Amino acid sequence: MTIEQRIHRAKMLAAHKTVERAVSSGALAQFQDLSVSEALVLGLYNQGVTKYFAIFGHGTTDIAEALRVYEDAGLVKTYNVRHETAAAHAATALRMTTGEVAAVITSIGPGAMHAFAGSLCAASNGAGVYHIYGDETTHDEGFNMQQIPRGEQGLFLKLASVMGRAYALYEPWALPSALRAGAVAVNGEGFNGPFFLLAPMNVQPATLTGFNLLELPGAYTPRRLVCADDAAFDRATVLARGARRVTIKIGQGARGCGREVEELASLLDAAIVAGPSATGIVPYANGRYMTVGGSKGSLSGNYAMNEADLVIVAGARAVCQWDSSGTAWKNAQGVINFNIEPSHAAHYNRGVSITGDARLNLRAWIERLKKAGFTPADGSSAWARALSGRRADWIAFKKARYEAPALYDEVWKREVLTQPAAIKTVCDFADAAGALKVFDAGDVQANGFQIVEDAREGQTLTDTGSSYMGFAASALLATGIAGRYAVAFCGDGSFTMNPQVLIDATEHGARGCIVLFDNRRMAAISGLQNAQYGKLYKTGDTVEVDYLALAGAVRGVLALPGGNTVGDLKSALAKAFSHNGLSFVYVPVYCGDDERGGMGVFGDWNVGNWCARVQEEHHRMGL
Repeated sequence: MTIEQRIHRAKMLAAHKTVERAVSSGALAQFQDLSVSEALVLGLYNQGVTKYFAIFGHGTTDIAEALRVYEDAGLVKTYNVRHETAAAHAATALRMTTGEVAAVITSIGPGAMHAFAGSLCAASNGAGVYHIYGDETTHDEGFNMQQIPRGEQGLFLKLASVMGRAYALYEPWALPSALRAGAVAVNGEGFNGPFFLLAPMNVQPATLTGFNLLELPGAYTPRRLVCADDAAFDRATVLARGARRVTIKIGQGARGCGREVEELASLLDAAIVAGPSATGIVPYANGRYMTVGGSKGSLSGNYAMNEADLVIVAGARAVCQWDSSGTAWKNAQGVINFNIEPSHAAHYNRGVSITGDARLNLRAWIERLKKAGFTPADGSSAWARALSGRRADWIAFKKARYEAPALYDEVWKREVLTQPAAIKTVCDFADAAGALKVFDAGDVQANGFQIVEDAREGQTLTDTGSSYMGFAASALLATGIAGRYAVAFCGDGSFTMNPQVLIDATEHGARGCIVLFDNRRMAAISGLQNAQYGKLYKTGDTVEVDYLALAGAVRGVLALPGGNTVGDLKSALAKAFSHNGLSFVYVPVYCGDDERGGMGVFGDWNVGNWCARVQEEHHRMGL
């Protein structure tokens, strides 16, 4: 095997687009001598994986060389970044925003550990991505530098297997099997996640003599399955006929189901409540939409959840904040749960599990309801009137905060913008510009998903599965290379977790904007501490940071002050949007006891000294 042969394979593949066509045309012989690294690149290309987010090290130099040749041929693109966790976030964000599967590549040891930590975001949000790590050599000649220093085999395989599907290439010829397992893991019917492929350093350059190119598996195409259990639909219809206060709660798995959810809500005279990552599935303008519910949900959203006597869940897991640690459905007499995963569909008692594709099953039930005599409600019921009143209360609640855009802050010793006013201003700007809104974890996220007023899917992205600080800024690399302008809403703490995107985004020509909301505190945790114990502890700092100087130090980044008024912030955002590259807008924001400084909390949560009360309520309900 020579470099000339590798270059020839890459050129023939570029000319014929697919491995199968290149072989069938005679341009490439079906059986080839090539390295494991090149076969890996070919195999991933065969599945449509052409983007790599990488930090190469001594554990991945051979894969890097194979990628170099294939990038020269225009088949793949590698984005070298400054931190492995940022690479994991970028690949995750690319999958969540475009559906494209990408790969993360790191070396052995600390790099793999950083990427593995970042894989929590993909695992928690059901985003299928490849994680390829260098691994210790298979001859066990002694400890490899940066391996886990124990005299035991497969330690990274054990570690990775906890987070998702994992495969170690101890045997070079097992590569097709590994890639087949990966194809299903990243594109399966249910809740997907990361697939970890561990490539020992001595296996990567090993030659596969007479390797069959047609043995490389293609991408797995999931099948949309519909529930064939008529009894489940019949039972659901009986529950619906006896209910008077119905609430439909939607999660990420309800994407693409907006029309069905709205039609079902009309037939059942139901409220619609979203999880924090499901905004836009139902337009904010729909009068039945009570916005977000849960431990950080809205006044109207939690009312609809607390008062419902029948719950319909579509495409969601019962995560602690989503249903207030199991205490949100205080009056529920039944639950109808649509989910592709049986374990999630069967989570609640007193319910009906309808497994399979959410949209297909919702449509099937809607048609059954119509045949059973259900017709669109006219909005005159007591339940509909109560919901309308609570939605009006919530709109007034938000309006009162927007009308007090600045408050005096003890840390800043002056009036600064509140988070509600500042976030609302940036949201309005992003929506008008057609930009994607990406929220980071923390107080900015908690306020943000109560403020957004999305009219359609795809306007907002937030990692509520793992609430990973630093995700939003890192996501700008992915959105930028995908050609979509995005605005990252970051707190000061989240931004300093992954500030290297200033360099990465500039290096790769990504266009977007970071808006840094600086309150010099961990406001979300400060709020919990104050509510639970009446005291704050180690959730603030006294260090002043010139973030504008920090961002402006990277040539190509436009760093702008956001000012202390809504007008100032609008002006800065307009300048940022006109910049052909990465921009950075710095906004000092209020944090204090004035309730107008935040969106409040209307649900329970099993944390701190609330645990005993919340757990007691959960067991009382028995749901």
